[in-house]
Amino acid sequence: MEKKVLDLILVPSGLLVMLAYHFWLLHQIMKHPTKTVIGVNAINRRFWVQAMMEDVSKNGVLAVQSLRNNIMASTLLASTAIMLSSLIAVLMSSGNERKTVVSEVYGDRSELGLSIKFFSILVCFLLAFLLNVQSIRYYSHASILINVPFKKVSTNLRHQMLTAEYVATTVNRGSYFWSLGLRAFYFSFPLFMWLFGPIPVFFSSFALVFMLYFLDVTFECSWAGVADTEGVEVELHKHNVDVEIGRAN
Repeated sequence: MEKKVLDLILVPSGLLVMLAYHFWLLHQIMKHPTKTVIGVNAINRRFWVQAMMEDVSKNGVLAVQSLRNNIMASTLLASTAIMLSSLIAVLMSSGNERKTVVSEVYGDRSELGLSIKFFSILVCFLLAFLLNVQSIRYYSHASILINVPFKKVSTNLRHQMLTAEYVATTVNRGSYFWSLGLRAFYFSFPLFMWLFGPIPVFFSSFALVFMLYFLDVTFECSWAGVADTEGVEVELHKHNVDVEIGRAN
């Protein structure tokens, strides 16, 4: 019973630390985007889309090739996730080698506990697969939309801005799903360590949060140290001015 208590205390505590960190990261992305890598990349992707769509004849091939590279990265992660899911499913269905795994574990050694551990890892990999498939979907849409000659289709500046904004939103959604799929892989690491006991889960969760903090927060961005939303507000102000000009025309 004492060994099961360790699983009931340390495993939820470690996972709660990871969830708390990601809720904090989501708050930073929404409120202070220039302080996070995801926020800064999202802003710069919008600039990139507008630059690519300014001259489709010159930048079309470059834009499609860049999006194709992103599709290949998402495809690789999706293929890896579904392959690992199949492997975990095989391990769950075969009970011959389980004793070699649980014999050295300090924690819950029951068959039910081991099944829960494998199932948790399986859920992470299946979630990573689905998220990366959605990323491929958005990138595929964006690879066509980014070559739309919006200046020839409409002379209305407001319509042109809305078209570029929609394409930029589509590209950003593909990137967001890719990041979420990657996070699902990150979450699978502490769950994999759970196979060796609750103590490795607890310490690996803290180590992973410590590593992710330095990967998610911007330290060297030259304009990230300015007021949090100053750059974003300037861009939104410019966008609103352009829209008003388009309405006037």
